[in-house]
Amino acid sequence: MIDLFSAAPDPEKNWLPHDGTVNYYGAVMDVKTADAYLVHLLHQIAWQNDEAIIFGKHLVTKRKVAWYASESFSYTYSKITKHALPFTPELLALKGIAESNSGETYNACLLNLYHNGQEGMAWHSDGEKDLKKNGAIASLSFGAERKFSFKHKTNGQTVSLLLEHGSLLVMKDTTQTNWLHRLPPSTRITTPRVNLTFRTIVQL
Repeated sequence: MIDLFSAAPDPEKNWLPHDGTVNYYGAVMDVKTADAYLVHLLHQIAWQNDEAIIFGKHLVTKRKVAWYASESFSYTYSKITKHALPFTPELLALKGIAESNSGETYNACLLNLYHNGQEGMAWHSDGEKDLKKNGAIASLSFGAERKFSFKHKTNGQTVSLLLEHGSLLVMKDTTQTNWLHRLPPSTRITTPRVNLTFRTIVQL
């Protein structure tokens, strides 16, 4: 296991040892700005409980999600289809921050609201057919600092980072093909975290 909690953010460094690219920028805004965005996101986003169909069962999670985009894209994962709401001015501003730092462009955003540390995300990769193949996914985090982990699909090697308030992480190249990622639960965390994953949808 590679544990990168103590390493200082270096946007040029690839945090994965092989078979993909992950860049962690650390905080890309000051705390006051991040605090203001967190309040807005908690109260002004059209949150809904996430749904999934797993082994034929319809499940509803405590974690909430929202789906916004530059067009009315539909997006299907876990056999549930979501239809995008138009980007708000605040989401466009955050998209601009992600784009200016990463040098990439994005046209959609999946948002997740974790009310506390008991809510997390199981191992998965973002390989939906509507996503740009090997495209960049920019992850902005607000609120509680949470551990974020990667696991290689073949050899099981793991990498963990601590994502801070107002920070940016970018996954690109063959990361989704070769690595899983997750947000593990933590009972000691009692405050919410909002995560925005900006991505590129390609629909023929």
